Amino acid sequence: MDFDVELDTLGKQCPIPIVKTAKKMKELEVGQVLRVLSDDEGIKEDMPAWANTTGNEFLGIEEEDGMYICYVKKVTQ
Repeated sequence: MDFDVELDTLGKQCPIPIVKTAKKMKELEVGQVLRVLSDDEGIKEDMPAWANTTGNEFLGIEEEDGMYICYVKKVTQ
């Protein structure tokens, strides 16, 4: 999947991946896609919930060798 910015949160446990995602999303322009790398299994539920709560668009998640790769599109300022 295409993305504009990548955020590496490997080795960080909940809630740090979501906290870092929220901070990074503030730097993006509307329409840009953030790719978040995580090895915290909780992100599978946390990221879609966070995106829904903040009005951003959760585009999906991929699992690869114990790593979770989430894609979120910035929809709101």
